[in-house]
This record gives sequence, structure tokens and C-alpha cells, in this order.
Amino acid sequence: MYSTGAAERSNRPVCLPERRLWLGAALATGLLAATGASWAAKPLVEVWKSPTCGCCGDWIEHLKASGFQVKVNEVPNAAPVRARLGVAERYGSCHTALVDGYALEGHVPAREIHRLLKEKPAAIGLAVPGMPIGSPGMDGPAYNGRKDPYDVLLIQKGGSAKVYAQYR
Repeated sequence: MYSTGAAERSNRPVCLPERRLWLGAALATGLLAATGASWAAKPLVEVWKSPTCGCCGDWIEHLKASGFQVKVNEVPNAAPVRARLGVAERYGSCHTALVDGYALEGHVPAREIHRLLKEKPAAIGLAVPGMPIGSPGMDGPAYNGRKDPYDVLLIQKGGSAKVYAQYR
């Protein structure tokens, strides 16, 4: 008979199969917890983009590689979604997205999205107006390493914006 007393447990030899069982269970529990926590921690970015836009697809791959889950909605025009999310046309680009209640317009770097989610400012979201070459998704081999300067804008409630990050 096994006893639950600490003194008796410490003097009891542990057989190899029992040790393997406990080690295996501990390892499996740790892996499941780590995997579950890692998966659950990935923010979901919902994207509205044209089905034929290659740079949007490249931006989505950038997000996935940076730890985001992505849901894609193929639409002929993202302008109605942009308007619904409160992003003025002057901040427009080729795709619109939503993450944790924040609008994302254009080729916003994943680093700035992570920062936005950490800081949680009272704002509509982030925008990279136009399609600047060198921004994520606009940085493929066709551009031969060219990088144009651009700003990531924080769109304020009310429609104004301020520079959130500069890429030079």
C-alpha cells in the first residue's frame, strides 16, 4: 500500500515507468498550456481588401509573420468599410482592417499595431495613407530595395491625426 505521508513518499523508491508517466504528463500539460496561451494571445486582424490586390496579400503575410491572426474579406471596394469605421477618405489606402476596436488603414507596420494594442490610446486607429514604397506589403523584390519615407498616423476621434511613428 502507498501512503500519503511525506516521510514515507520520500523513502519509497519511484519505479521508472511511474517516473516516466509523471514526467510525460507534466511535459504534455506544459506544452498544452504554452500552445494554448500562445494561440490565444494572437490578436485577430480582420481585413477588407480587393481580391486582386497583391500588396494587400503581402501585408497580410507580414501581419501573420508578426504574430497576428488574420481574417480576410474580399470586397470590390473597402471605402464603405473605411467610412463605417470612421476613417476619413484623406487617410485612405488599398485596404482597411480592424483589430480590437481600432481601424487600420493601409500598410501599417505590425510593430506599430502591437504598440497601439499595448498603449490603447483613445483614438479611431492607425493609417498609412497612400501606398508608400518600402512599407510592409510594398517592399517586395519588384521595388529593388527602395524605401520612401512615410508616417504612420494616429487618427483621433473627430477625424484629425497626428504622427504616431516616422519611417525614414
